[in-house]
Amino acid sequence: MQNEYYAMSIRIKLFLTFLLTTLLVVLGMHVFTRWSLEKGFTEFVEQRQQERLDKILDVLAEHYAHNQGWQNLAGNKRNWIALLWHADPHRHHPPVWVIEQAQQEPEQSWPPASLPENSRKRWTPFGLRVMLLDADRTILFGREALLSQADLYPIRHDQKTVGFLGLLPGKPVIQASDIYFMERQTNLFFWVALVMVLLSALIAWFLAYHLGRPLKRITAATRKLAAGDYAARLPVESSDEMGQLARNFNDMAAALEQAEQSRRRWVADISHELRTPLAVLRGELEAIMDEVRPLTAEAIKSLSGDVMRLNRLTEDLYQLSLSDQGALSYRKIVLDPVPILQEDLAAFMHDFTNKHISVNWINRLTRPLSINADPDRLSQLFRNLLTNSLNHTDPGGQVAITIQRLADKLVIQLADSSPGVSRQDIQHLFDRFYRVDASRNRHLGGAGLGLAICSNIVKAHEGTLQASPSALGGLAMIVSLPIVP
Repeated sequence: MQNEYYAMSIRIKLFLTFLLTTLLVVLGMHVFTRWSLEKGFTEFVEQRQQERLDKILDVLAEHYAHNQGWQNLAGNKRNWIALLWHADPHRHHPPVWVIEQAQQEPEQSWPPASLPENSRKRWTPFGLRVMLLDADRTILFGREALLSQADLYPIRHDQKTVGFLGLLPGKPVIQASDIYFMERQTNLFFWVALVMVLLSALIAWFLAYHLGRPLKRITAATRKLAAGDYAARLPVESSDEMGQLARNFNDMAAALEQAEQSRRRWVADISHELRTPLAVLRGELEAIMDEVRPLTAEAIKSLSGDVMRLNRLTEDLYQLSLSDQGALSYRKIVLDPVPILQEDLAAFMHDFTNKHISVNWINRLTRPLSINADPDRLSQLFRNLLTNSLNHTDPGGQVAITIQRLADKLVIQLADSSPGVSRQDIQHLFDRFYRVDASRNRHLGGAGLGLAICSNIVKAHEGTLQASPSALGGLAMIVSLPIVP
């Protein structure tokens, strides 16, 4: 049974939940209303009985006052019966069987010893439940055996107790109109409850369908996503939690789609990057083995260059994978980055001079500033950026290095001259294996991983790395790092 419950759809579960809740509410309201009606009806009957009791007491008091005692009433059962039924506003004449039964018993015996079957089962007439006693509690009309069961109510005249009216226990009198009213209300409550249950079932089914529809779409889209269809999307139809869930699902699907595209591009680029130098190396080795090319020092130098380029590629891949996983070790200390940049620039000055590239150093800081950084990783960042400027600046060009403070950031800008980079290419400079030159020349542009590694290093230092067109006609790389207060 438990397995069948979990196998039910979410719509059926919602429907049963709503319907069960409504049934409990309707049942509770029905029980409470029925109890309230019966309680109110019982109070009404008891109040009417009290009114009859008060009426009989008043009639007996008037009789006593008119006759100056009970002498005219005592021993005259017919007058006693007539007096009782005269006091009942709903019955002015006693039933025939009451008179006949009373005549067969002694004058003081009241009520009759035997009653009709229907009276015992449903109710006892009010007049058959009373006894009359004088001021000394002597029975005028009644039975000695029933006196102990009766509740005595005083009959007063001129502020004196002139007698007692004994009321025997029994069910209050219920009129035919009262019975009809109760039956009608009971039937009405039943039909109202039935209609409410049916109406609740329709509403519960509508709500279950309405709430289950987006969940069903989410389930279908999730299956597509699990099967590798990352283009699956959900329509956003509301601004509530379901709408937010749809938006989050779409964002997740878009991120997975982008990650899958990046993975495929990554595998294709790695294959291409490894296959090309290996093909060149294999061709040169086969040429030497076939004695097409002699094994000279120049051939060995060429082979060594191919091996070194392959080694740099694998090292760049390793460094990038470490930076992606956050596995690069960072030993951060509070330091001034300007001397590190000066040392790295001094190491490149010979290469810049050989390429006839002038370097302009602009330090706009009024005093030294400190940042929290790893000096080795910071040097790796600066050397990658300087290498990028060296390789992509035409001979006779220039490089401007500007250091300044903007708010709570230390900003270092490396700007070079032509050739420039289009804005479309700038958006992809930090992508892996991306090169601006269409020929993908490894002797000029490297593997296309340096800027991706630089971006990860800057992010690890809680900074930003941006690229923009340079005022010198080339590319400007802007590094922003937080200053230690």
